[in-house]
Amino acid sequence: MDAAFTAEQDEIRRTLRDLLAKHSGPGEVRAAVRTAEGHDRALWRRLAQELGLPGLALPDECGGAGCTATELALACEETGRALLPSPLLATAVLAAPLIAALGTPAQRADLLPRIADGVLTAALAVPGGSMAAALGLTADNRTGGWAGGGRAGGVQARQDTGDGGWRLYGEADRVLDGHSAGLLLVAAHAGGYPRSRTLLFLAPAEADGLTRTRLTSMDETRPLARVELRDTPAELLGADDAPDVCGALAATGRTAAAHLAAEAVGAAAGALERTVAYVKEREQFGRAIGSFQAVKHRLADLYVRVEAARSAAYHAAWDPAAGPLALAQALEAARTVAGEAVQLHGGIGFTWEHEAHLYVKRAAGDELLFGPVHRLRDHAAGQAGLFGDVTPGGLVHGVAVR
Repeated sequence: MDAAFTAEQDEIRRTLRDLLAKHSGPGEVRAAVRTAEGHDRALWRRLAQELGLPGLALPDECGGAGCTATELALACEETGRALLPSPLLATAVLAAPLIAALGTPAQRADLLPRIADGVLTAALAVPGGSMAAALGLTADNRTGGWAGGGRAGGVQARQDTGDGGWRLYGEADRVLDGHSAGLLLVAAHAGGYPRSRTLLFLAPAEADGLTRTRLTSMDETRPLARVELRDTPAELLGADDAPDVCGALAATGRTAAAHLAAEAVGAAAGALERTVAYVKEREQFGRAIGSFQAVKHRLADLYVRVEAARSAAYHAAWDPAAGPLALAQALEAARTVAGEAVQLHGGIGFTWEHEAHLYVKRAAGDELLFGPVHRLRDHAAGQAGLFGDVTPGGLVHGVAVR
């Protein structure tokens, strides 16, 4: 593995950082999340049209830039540093890879160029509100527990005998950017009980019977919505020969974990940079508090955490199989750094209006959506066969299992 970045990759990072420094400060972030869309539409257009952000990892024939996951990870790191509210994660990291993997040639030709241009945004709606389980990050998504199942629960799909189309009925909670996306990818049960199978369907925002309600979320920079479907017409994503939806979701989850890890590292680095700048200016007993040895030690520990998480995130961008573990490390680093940022800012850091709380809420909100950390690690350990088959009465690290 060559850990050095190319000149093009460094340029992507530099250009994006400069643009976000001018247009996505704490004040602009707070203003953007209070809009109806939950993000700055003008800034999103610039990111899409001038930098090609949503199409970075899409192939040339789909209107994208033909770059790799590494370029998109670097972009996510910079958007995380600025806590940028945007449809990038929901559209480019979650929805676009699923369309590319499962869509028919006609669907890919119709949807992916518009996504790459930033004209179309998309959101993945999974029932039960368990995005991490649906993506195979915290559990085996082939069990179907995340999707409801049985005669009730989740979203049900039935084929319309008239035109051969599909109709959806049910609801999904905590859909990332679900209130503003122009297209919804809805995971739904089809085939009836007990032969139910999970498929993905395309539902445009203006579809009949579709209701979207923006929810109050802990992290305002991650807008969440409740999606209700009442006999809503939808199009099956892919052909009728039962594509491997769970496999595609799991593959997307591994890559998404790498991008989420990079974004969390960016947020942790942003919080640390602001804290270092503050302790250089804040004086106590006639000297900057950053000159105190205890403060230096705490900051050094945080720096090591951030750099270790960054290394793991970069490795995961190269090898997505390492994505879930990199995400666990990055989420833990973001949580720790954000908490220490509040502490080291002293009394002002505890005020709700201070920007340190934006990082605290981002760290907590991401772990609720894509964690928790211990489940990410537990599932990764189980997949790797780290502990093997443990029978009652056996030993794990010398401890008897009852």
